[in-house]
Amino acid sequence: MASGAGSNFEALVEACRSKRLAAEVVLLVVNNPGCGAEQRAARLQVPCQRINHRDHASRESLDNALIAAFRQARVDLVVMAGWMRIVTPLLVEAYPDRLINIHPSLLPSFRGVDAVGQALAAGVQLSGCTAHLVRPEVDAGPVLVQAAVPVLDGDDHDSLTARIQLQEHRILPLAVALTAAQLAAYGAAPAAADAQG
Repeated sequence: MASGAGSNFEALVEACRSKRLAAEVVLLVVNNPGCGAEQRAARLQVPCQRINHRDHASRESLDNALIAAFRQARVDLVVMAGWMRIVTPLLVEAYPDRLINIHPSLLPSFRGVDAVGQALAAGVQLSGCTAHLVRPEVDAGPVLVQAAVPVLDGDDHDSLTARIQLQEHRILPLAVALTAAQLAAYGAAPAAADAQG
């Protein structure tokens, strides 16, 4: 799931294709027509479905459309790779402990929108990123992997974001691998099985 440029999406695809991650990206869903992620999917030849949130009267309606798309594609694990919408319990419960988000802060610090701006405004010397399991409360799920990034003198929003994104690209595939290993260890049923009954 992506809303913007799609660099984390591409990092996941590259990790799979280079065999650093034993997985396959079977579907990208975007909510913003013409976004960078959609263009990357075309270049990388990954199936992409546009589910525009503007076409849905509620968050629940949007999440039901997402669930239907994921089940049709037989998705086992869902990654919010720059999905700039709040999801509802419907999606969280459809993919329990199989829904991962990447957030540009060291959670629990700077939850919500514009975490990089929040960090700069607070004057912290250390920021970073967190891959975590999604819960109904925003940016509150169990942490899977974190990476710290120093805030340098003269940093602005763009420079700090760029350094954080480098670490996001590194930890997101690791978070997917860790989650898949936990699911396998505990014998969790994949989403594809859920869709069949």
